[in-house]
Formats: sequence, structure tokens, C-alpha cells
Amino acid sequence: MKEYTEKKNKNRGYLKLDVWQKAMELSKLIWKTVYLEAKIDFKLRAQIADSSQSVSSNIAEGYSRRSIHEYIQFLYISLASLSETLTRAIGLKVTGQISEPQFQQIDAVHYEVENKLLRLIESLEKKRDTGTWINHISDGKVEYNGEVWGDGEVE
Repeated sequence: MKEYTEKKNKNRGYLKLDVWQKAMELSKLIWKTVYLEAKIDFKLRAQIADSSQSVSSNIAEGYSRRSIHEYIQFLYISLASLSETLTRAIGLKVTGQISEPQFQQIDAVHYEVENKLLRLIESLEKKRDTGTWINHISDGKVEYNGEVWGDGEVE
């Protein structure tokens, strides 16, 4: 897991989500492809870069809402941004603005993010439907991914 920041608390738990980390990887790959490796119209570059960045941003925002309904809603928005990213990448490929190998690299990471996001949504919908979701940040300490979290700091 890549560390983006040393600061940790319960609200930053999304940083540990595989899907969020992969979405960040996709955003980096898109940026590298459209800004460094290919000559693409300014507007098209901005649109695909924005849609790819929106994926991880909506995962983070939904996570931080703490409401299962809002979390799922933001994950669906993230899924829509992911679809927009793929559609724009296909458009860049068919117009010859990115190469087939560049597209295949984007498509592979995109597919991984998409499947992880679908599994997360399914998992959260199950928690919603069974009533096992906690809508607040616990006052006590909780274990999360092998670390104990409490009082805003990692112990």
C-alpha cells in the first residue's frame, strides 16, 4: 500500500481501500498518458483527467459522509465517472489520439477499479439491507485493517 500521508484517523480510512488506491493509480495513468505521452486536444485532456480523478474523489467523499445511503450514492457517482473515463479513452483510441497499447494499459487498470468498486457497492448494499452498518464514528476504539483506531489517532 502506498502511503500518501503519514497522518491517520478514522475519517481517512478510505486511504486503505484497495479500490481507492487503484482509482488513484488510474488517475495517474490517465494523466501520464494524456499530458505526457500523447498530443491530445486541451479540452479532451481535461475531460478525461477530470473524470478519472472524480472516481477516487467520490469514493473518499462517500466514505466520509458516514451515512450508508450517501456512501452508496457517491459510489454510484464514482462508477458513473469510471464509465465516462472508459468512454473517453475509447474515443481517444478510435480517433488515433492514443495508441492501442496505451488504451490496453488504461483498460486493464480501469477494469480492476470497476470490479473492486462493484464488489464494494454490493458489500455495502448487503450491510444496508441487513442493518449492520454503523452511521457514526465510534467514541471508543475500533480495529480497522489490523490497526486500532480511537480518539482520532492510530494507536
